[in-house]
Amino acid sequence: MNSDSDLQIAGDILEVPHLLQAPREHPATVAEFVGLARSIAADRSQWEHLVQYDATSRWYHRLRTGPGYEVWLLSWVPGQGSGLHDHGPSSGVLTVLGGTLTERTRRGTRALEPGAQRVFAPGYVHEVVNDALEAAVSLHIYYPGLTQMPMHTTPHCEARAVTA
Repeated sequence: MNSDSDLQIAGDILEVPHLLQAPREHPATVAEFVGLARSIAADRSQWEHLVQYDATSRWYHRLRTGPGYEVWLLSWVPGQGSGLHDHGPSSGVLTVLGGTLTERTRRGTRALEPGAQRVFAPGYVHEVVNDALEAAVSLHIYYPGLTQMPMHTTPHCEARAVTA
């Protein structure tokens, strides 16, 4: 059975705003983690002064930790990407704070502009890339905290036949 995420079964919680809850001090549900990400995104004073850009690798900074979760700030200069990966046993919320990122999965490609969010469960395989001409910044919440990021073979390589 090939499944990208629980969203195929339950639908996208982000499409049902009345289900989102205000963040508690320490979130415990998907809706609360989404709310935490939105509240951090809305308060630029929490993160904007920390952002740095590195032309040689993606820059990242752990912004906050809580019981069982971590909040990371990442920057992406044009052309930088994550490679195709999953997050091991961690679930997460990705929020674009500035610029535009592209998310690629086995199901397709999606442009993520400021304010866009993606929620994913353990085993969700994707690649995030800055295909734009300007830098981008994103916020990532992982629960439990990120301990693994297994890399996967890119889909176009799997389908490529080798001939003699």
